Amino acid sequence: MKFTGTDSYVATDDLNLAVNAAITLGRPLLIKGEPGTGKTMLAEEVARSLSMPLFQWHVKSTTKANQGLYEYDAVSRLRDSQLGDERVHEIGNYIVKGKLWEAFESEQRAVLLIDEVDKADIEFPNDLLQELDRMEFYVYETRQLIKAVHRPVIIITSNNEKELPDAFLRRCFFHYIRFPEAETMAQIVEVHYPGIKQSLLKSALETFFGMREVPGLKKKPSTSELLDWLKLLVAEEIPAEALHSKVPGKSIPPLHGALLKNEQDLGLFERLVGMSRRGR
Repeated sequence: MKFTGTDSYVATDDLNLAVNAAITLGRPLLIKGEPGTGKTMLAEEVARSLSMPLFQWHVKSTTKANQGLYEYDAVSRLRDSQLGDERVHEIGNYIVKGKLWEAFESEQRAVLLIDEVDKADIEFPNDLLQELDRMEFYVYETRQLIKAVHRPVIIITSNNEKELPDAFLRRCFFHYIRFPEAETMAQIVEVHYPGIKQSLLKSALETFFGMREVPGLKKKPSTSELLDWLKLLVAEEIPAEALHSKVPGKSIPPLHGALLKNEQDLGLFERLVGMSRRGR
């Protein structure tokens, strides 16, 4: 059982190695990288490639660790007791399974995605240490011990919004997805837009990587934004010649709203273009 990428996901050799190492070790794979580098999509593609069910837990700032295990819906039970519902006598009717529970009880080995773990409270990762180590947890309300039928392949993503605890890091296999180089990026584009004109692709990549190199950018354009931009260029039949400037700041590319996502960066490019014109 080896992951080697898929027809819709270009994975580098070192990423394939990291995925397979985590599977062999039975450790969670902690993935970091710039937004838009395919961290979340990796779990989807690993599940598809290895024919495994996928369970996705998207973490928010208000998420608590126990929500991944289960939640006891006391409010519904109170309401049912007031209405005289017979269900109220069985507390198990008010236990809501979380994504870890669903992955643990899956009859087939599953992929579990814990997405953007760094969004939650700093204690969130530590609160999952025992469950991820032992692959089991206790349901106090029903006095059940839930054990994983199969150890799931766990992929955890982080955008580096906050530092993760050392105890948590020790239990993970870590991989940083580096931003794709031009050659890899061309392969990614070909997967999404097979047969795209090479002249347009070449000019677009030169413009894209040139924009990323402009000092002072608040948000560098990402892979997903490049794909959106190329889709628009093709739809609007923008010729490669319209992207002629290979020097960052000499002109603002057409349909730049797909690449520049805040007024500070747009203002920076407008100032650079103004300075360039005055310097002629």
